[in-house]
Amino acid sequence: MSLPTSIAAIRNIGIMAHIDAGKTTTTERILFYTGITHRIGEVHHGAAVMDYLAQEQERGITITSAATTCAWREHRINLIDTPGHVDFTVEVERSLRVLDGAVAVFDAVAGVEPQSETVWRQADRYRVPRLAFVNKLDRVGATVQRTVGMLRERLNARPLLTQLPIGHEGEFEGVIDLLERRALRFSGDNGEVVEATAIGPDDPRHADVEAARMALIEGLADVDEEVGELYLNDGAGELSAAALKAALRRVTIAGRAVPVLLGASLKNKGVQPLLDAVVDYLPSPEDLPPVEAVRVKDGERLRFRPDPAGPLLALAFKVIVDPHRGPLVFFRVYSGTLRLRSAVGNPTRKRKEKVQKVLQIHANKTAEIEDVSAGNIAASVGWKFTMTGDTLVGSDDDDVVLPGLEIPEPVIFRSVEAKTAADQGALDDALARFQREDPSFTVREDKDSGQTLMAGQGELHLEVIVDRILREHRVEPRVGKPQVAYRETITRAIRKELVYDREIGGKRQFAKVVIELRPRARGAGNEVTRSVRTDAAPGRPAQLQRAWADAAVEGIRDALTRGPILGFAMVDVGAELVDAAYDEHDSSEAAFRAAGTMAAIEGTAEAGAALLEPMMAVEVVIPEELTGTVVSDLNGRRGQVTGMEPFALGSDPNATGAALAQIVRAEVPLAEMVGYATALRSATKGRGSYTMRYGRDAEVPSDLERGIVQKIRGY
Repeated sequence: MSLPTSIAAIRNIGIMAHIDAGKTTTTERILFYTGITHRIGEVHHGAAVMDYLAQEQERGITITSAATTCAWREHRINLIDTPGHVDFTVEVERSLRVLDGAVAVFDAVAGVEPQSETVWRQADRYRVPRLAFVNKLDRVGATVQRTVGMLRERLNARPLLTQLPIGHEGEFEGVIDLLERRALRFSGDNGEVVEATAIGPDDPRHADVEAARMALIEGLADVDEEVGELYLNDGAGELSAAALKAALRRVTIAGRAVPVLLGASLKNKGVQPLLDAVVDYLPSPEDLPPVEAVRVKDGERLRFRPDPAGPLLALAFKVIVDPHRGPLVFFRVYSGTLRLRSAVGNPTRKRKEKVQKVLQIHANKTAEIEDVSAGNIAASVGWKFTMTGDTLVGSDDDDVVLPGLEIPEPVIFRSVEAKTAADQGALDDALARFQREDPSFTVREDKDSGQTLMAGQGELHLEVIVDRILREHRVEPRVGKPQVAYRETITRAIRKELVYDREIGGKRQFAKVVIELRPRARGAGNEVTRSVRTDAAPGRPAQLQRAWADAAVEGIRDALTRGPILGFAMVDVGAELVDAAYDEHDSSEAAFRAAGTMAAIEGTAEAGAALLEPMMAVEVVIPEELTGTVVSDLNGRRGQVTGMEPFALGSDPNATGAALAQIVRAEVPLAEMVGYATALRSATKGRGSYTMRYGRDAEVPSDLERGIVQKIRGY
C-alpha cells in the first residue's frame, strides 16, 4: 500500500462514542474498504482487528485505543479507535490530544448517551473538529431526527444533516446525498459496491430531497458568510455541490457546525460516504493553527508549523510495555522529522533517548520505517524514560514543552497483594508496567495498614488490570473488595502559625511560618501561593530567602496530598504563605519544608475538615412498567432522580403492541453503585441496562461520615 506523504493529504482522526454505538464495527469496515484487511472482523465474534486484547475479544468492548494507517482517495488517514466505556476515558483523552479531527458515532435508537457527552466535551476542550455518524439505522426504533435533535439540545452542537435515509428500520438500504442529489445503495458481499442514482424532478422523493437540501443550505448560511451571501444574492437552488462541500469544510474546521452522516455499519451501509466526508471536511495538519510550546528556560511561547524541515517537536501520547521488545511509545510529530538511529531530547524528564526503531502501527502489528515526518503518528521501541504526555525534541534543539494531558483522578481502589512471597517481585513489575501504560491507574502504599492499593476509574477498569496481571504476567494476585476513593477538604478559613525549632543530629533547625487556609469552590482544585517577600527593595528587606520560601510552599503542597480524616487527598483548598521568620545561623530549606508541612497538617485539621465522595451521573434504560421499581431503588441508594424520558422501541409509539421504554437519569453516590449491575439485573429480570460517569464531588452527610470513617479504620 502506497501512502501519500503530502501534509495536505494527511487526516489524523479518531472514532469516538458511547459503548456499543458501533465504533469498532465502523473502524473494521474502514479497514476493509481501504484495503488494509481482506475480511471484515466482527466484534461479536471476537475477531475485530482493532480489538486485539484477549479481554476486548471476550467482552466485545474496546479497552485500549488502537492505531492504524490507511489510504482513501489519495489521502493518508491515521486512525485511532477509542474505547466507549467510562472506565477507559483516559484512552479517549490522550487520543484526542494528538488528533486533528474525529468521527463521533451515535446509536440511532439510543441517541446521545452519557459517555457520548463525556467524549464530546473532551473534544470541545481540545477544539477537535468533528463529524457525526448516526449508526444502526437498520434497528427497530431508529430515528434520525430524534438523534439530531439530541445533538443540538444535549451537546449544544449545530448539526447539519447532509444525507437522508433510504428505507426505514429493517428496510434501510442506503442514503441520499443531499449535496449531489443522488441515492447511494450498497451491494456486494460486504457492501463494497456503491451504486449511485441521480434523483431528478420526476423522482417521487425529489420534493423531500429539495426541502432537506434547502434546510442544509439555510443552516450553512447561518454560520458561513460566503454561503450566506450566495444564498441571499443567487438563491439556494444555484449553489453547487462543490460550493457546499467547501462551506462544510470551512465550518467544520472552524468548529461552527457538525456535518451529520447516516448508515448501518454492521450491514455495510454508509461507511464509504463517511470516508469521503473525512477527506472532504476534516482538516489536515496544515489547516489548523500552529501548535504552541513553552521554552523551559524563560517561559517564552513558541509556535510550530507542521514543516518536515523544521525543528523536531513531538508528543508521546501512549506507552505500551511489550514483554519482548520493552516500552513501545506512540507519538505524534508536530514539526520536523524523526529519523532512525537519531537521538531525541525529552525536556519533560531532562533525558535523551536513542531512536533504535521507528514503527508504523496497525493495531497490534508493526512495520519498520526509516522516518516519520510532521503531521504523522508512529511509535518507537526501547525508550527507557519517556512517559505519556512527554515532549520530544531534537537532541540539540531548545528545551521546549507542549501542554500535557488532563488525567482524571481515580474514583475507586482495591487492595492488592501477592499470594506468595515468590510472586511479589512479578506483581510489583506488573503494577509498575500498568502504571506506565495507563496514567489513570495509580498504585500507592497505605501508611496506616501497609497495604498496596491500586486505584482506577471504575470496577471494570481494575477488573481488567487484575485479569491482565494473571494472563500476561502469570501472577494470581489477592485483591480486596472495591472501595471508593474519597477526597477531603476544609469548610472554613483559618490562619495558622507554626514554629519549628528542633535539634537534629546535634544541630538546631529553626523555621517559623504563618499560613492562611481557605476553602475554594467545588471543582476548583488546590492553589498554593506565597505573598511573603523574597526580593529586597529599597527600605524593605526580604522577609525570607527565595529557596526557603519555595521549600515551605513545597511542604504545604505535600501536606495536601493526605487529609486529616482518613488520609485521602485534599481538594479545593487554597493555601498561602503570608509571613515567616528565620534564624541566620539555624534556618535551612529542610526546616522550612518541615514547618510548611506541619502547619498545613495542623491547619487542615482545625479548619473543619470534611469528607467528599464522588457523585456519578447515572442513566438507566428500562421497560416502562419497571420505572417505579428502579426509581425506588435509586432513591434508596441516596440517589436523586434528575429526569426521565420515555421513548418507543418501535417506529410508531401509538401502534398496537409498541414496546415503551424509560430513560431514568439520576445522580447517585459512587459508594452506593458498587455492585449495581447485579442488583439491576435481578430487579428487571435482565431487561434493564445502565451507564454512569463521574459527575462531581459532594460533601458526605455528617451522620454517614462517622460510619464511613469507622468502616475504613476497621472499628
